[in-house]
Amino acid sequence: MALRAVCGAALRTGTDLGVNNARTFVSTAFLCKRVAPLGAMPNDEIDVQNLESVEKYRSYTRYLKRAEEAKIQPAWWKTYRGYVDSSDPEHGAEKVDIGLPFCQPSRIKVARERKEVMKENKKSVELERACRLRTFKISLDEVQKTWEKSSGMFHIKRLADHYGVFRDLFHMAYFLPQVPLQICYSQDNSSQVYYGNRLTPTETASVPQIAFEAEEGSLWTLLLTCPDEHLLDNEAEYVHWLVGNIPGGAVQAGEELCHYLPPFPARGTGFHRYVYVLFKQERTINFQEDVRPSPCHSLVDRSFKTTAFYRKHQDNMTPAGLAFFQCQWDESVTETFHTTLDMREPVFEFIRPPVYHPPQVKYPHRQPLRYLDRYRDGKKHSYGIY
Repeated sequence: MALRAVCGAALRTGTDLGVNNARTFVSTAFLCKRVAPLGAMPNDEIDVQNLESVEKYRSYTRYLKRAEEAKIQPAWWKTYRGYVDSSDPEHGAEKVDIGLPFCQPSRIKVARERKEVMKENKKSVELERACRLRTFKISLDEVQKTWEKSSGMFHIKRLADHYGVFRDLFHMAYFLPQVPLQICYSQDNSSQVYYGNRLTPTETASVPQIAFEAEEGSLWTLLLTCPDEHLLDNEAEYVHWLVGNIPGGAVQAGEELCHYLPPFPARGTGFHRYVYVLFKQERTINFQEDVRPSPCHSLVDRSFKTTAFYRKHQDNMTPAGLAFFQCQWDESVTETFHTTLDMREPVFEFIRPPVYHPPQVKYPHRQPLRYLDRYRDGKKHSYGIY
C-alpha cells in the first residue's frame, strides 16, 4: 500500500510538472510576439540609479509650467485624454459665458468702505448698548440684499451647475445671474421660488408674483421651462410661460407669448426642474414666430428648446436672471391632464417581477418550517401559522 501511494504521488507530480512546463512555454511564446514600443517610454531619460543628478523644480510654479508643456507635447502612446476625447468629444471643452459682463469691484475700495462702516458702528452708542445687552437684531432682508450684490450670483451659478440647468438648457454655455429674481406663488411668501427648493403642483397652480430690479425704459423677457417633462423627446422641453418685451419690472404689461400652464410632472417620474430665466433685451423684439395660440392646451405647440430660442434672438437679448424649483406629482396633476390638456394621464410605474422560488424538493435540507408556504396555491399565505 505504501509503495502504491508513493508511485501515485510521483505520477501526479510528473503530470503537474508537464502542465506547468507547457503553460510556461505558451506564456514565453506569447511574450515573444509582443511588438516593440514605437518610441521612448515616459521618464525613460531619468537615471534611476543617480537621482541626485535630476533637475529640481525648486518651486511649484516651475513644476506647473513644465507640466503644462509636457501636457501639450504629442506622445506616441494613447493617453487617458485621448481615450476620453474619442468616447466623449465634448469632454473638457471650454464653456462660453453668454451673460452680462461682470465688473469686479476694487478690493481696496471695498476694504475702505468696510473700514468706514466699522468706524461708524464703533461711534454708535445705541449699537454698543444693544450688543452689550444682547438685544441687537440683524435684518435678514438687508443680509439678503448684501449677499445678492456681493457673492450671491456665484453661489447661484454653482447651484445651477450642480442641478444641470446650464447643461440641459444652454449645453456648452453659462452665465452669471446678476439680476436677482423674487418669485412668489402666495401672498405670505410661503411658496417662494429659490434655487432648487421643492414646491407642489397645487402650490404652483396659479400665476406667480414676480419682481426684479430694472432700469427705467429697459426691456426684458421672462421664460419658464421644464427640461425633464417632455413625454416623447428627451432633448426637448415644455414651455410653461413666456412673456416678452416687459417694460421695466412690470411683467403684467409685457407681451404674453404663451400663457401660464401649471407644472404637470407625470406620476412615477420623480422630481422635475422648473427653471425661470430672465433675459435683458437690447431693443424691442418681434416675437411673431414664438407666439403660441391662446389658450394653448396642446403639448405639441408647447414643445420648446431654450437653446434654439436663444440662438434666434441672441443678438438682441442676454440672460441675466435665474431661479428654479423642483416639483413632484400630486393629485392636482391628474386634473391638469384631464381638464386642461384634455388627455389621458400617463403613469410610469415599476412592475416588480414575481418572486423566484427554486424547484420544490422532497427532502429540503436546512430549510425553515414554513418552506412549504412558498409553494401553496392562492395569494394568501399563512406564514408562521401551523
